[in-house]
Amino acid sequence: MQEYDIIVLGTGLKECILTGLMSQSGKKVLHIDKNPYYGGESASISPLEELYKKFKVRCPSNSMGRGKEWNVDLIPKFFLANGQLVKILLHTEVTRYLDFRVVDGSYIYKAGKVHKVPATEEEAQASDLLGMFDKRRFKKLLLFALNFDVKHPRTYQDVNPDKTTTRELFTRFDLGQDVMEFTAHAIALHSTESYLDQPCVETIRRIRLYSESLGRHSTSPYIYPVYGLGELPQGFARLSAEYGGTFLLNRTVDEIVMENGKVTAVKSEGKLFQCKQLICDPIYVPNRVKKVGRVIRVICLLNHPVKNTHEAKSCQIIIPQAQLNRKSDIFISVVSYAYNVASDGMYIATVSTTVETNNPEKEVQHALELLEPIMQKFVSVSNQFVPYEDGKKSQIFVSRSYDATDHFETECEDIKDMYHRITGAELCLAASERHQSYNSDED
Repeated sequence: MQEYDIIVLGTGLKECILTGLMSQSGKKVLHIDKNPYYGGESASISPLEELYKKFKVRCPSNSMGRGKEWNVDLIPKFFLANGQLVKILLHTEVTRYLDFRVVDGSYIYKAGKVHKVPATEEEAQASDLLGMFDKRRFKKLLLFALNFDVKHPRTYQDVNPDKTTTRELFTRFDLGQDVMEFTAHAIALHSTESYLDQPCVETIRRIRLYSESLGRHSTSPYIYPVYGLGELPQGFARLSAEYGGTFLLNRTVDEIVMENGKVTAVKSEGKLFQCKQLICDPIYVPNRVKKVGRVIRVICLLNHPVKNTHEAKSCQIIIPQAQLNRKSDIFISVVSYAYNVASDGMYIATVSTTVETNNPEKEVQHALELLEPIMQKFVSVSNQFVPYEDGKKSQIFVSRSYDATDHFETECEDIKDMYHRITGAELCLAASERHQSYNSDED
């Protein structure tokens, strides 16, 4: 019987990142996946015919180009250039295996129209998103957030970060409804209104992160890997293998063996593998998770850029919830052939949101209309699961399902939280001396 420190079930991005981190810290790790490919729920599908097969749709026409030129993310998400995932990539040096390109722009939907989120001083002055006085007030808030430092109370300007709510902060800067919506949803990336009555320190942190990410590239704060997100789990798998990690793909998991309420082994295809800890995707432990909601995602294949996005080869569009009388935002992520994820001249736009009614597709109708004409769409509605317990007693640590946002910040919070529960230590993300930058192509 083989013995391991940790067994990981599923090769989703979170599981692969944790595998890489654990292998790098000297743990003996075994990684098992029932699928023959990496990525789990968040895989990239290639060739295109496989996507049609997965969604049981009739095979693509010749107008889609060659199938093998497509890499379609099932759960597309962008990276904030200064965000936590980039820090994890730098810390582990997985950047060696990846190339990035900057996303062309971020947009917000307001009063039936798509507007560019200003990325420069000039764009801010020319933008019709905010009135003249709004721009001044917004700039004051931005400067306050950039100068704010939790460790130095003199930067607080009489704002108590743990007691002042975001609503009070916005009132203090005399922000009107339009500026509040724009700041909260396009800059701070809050996807519901619950942030308003919470301490403002988190909103300040998010505004600052967005601004710092924008400072890295000046066109937009987001980056995205060439060849799609499928490159990420594979990059972390290679890292794990370098440190002695073992991978078994296309293997069924028969049983998780417990003793006195604690995991001791995993049985796979009749073989027993011993372990002290288990990390897994919710699919492998249905009795240890509860459903907290549903997410609809609609993958749309287009042969044109999205209207009103200045012919962008990639972009993000956020529809704030209040614009459509909803509780949660709708997200649209657009990537194209420029990222080697589609045939020449083709685009992939994915609409996602948290489901609020019994008719999920109707909820995203407005978003789909912004993408017309659509050559082909693939609709999925998936349950969102979270673990019942923290795993400290059973030593089984379960990741949360991916949310509806189109950026990685909330997923990174889950990774850091899991790392802390598994190891008892905080995940310290000091990028290695040798690798302080990542490959990104500005074109």
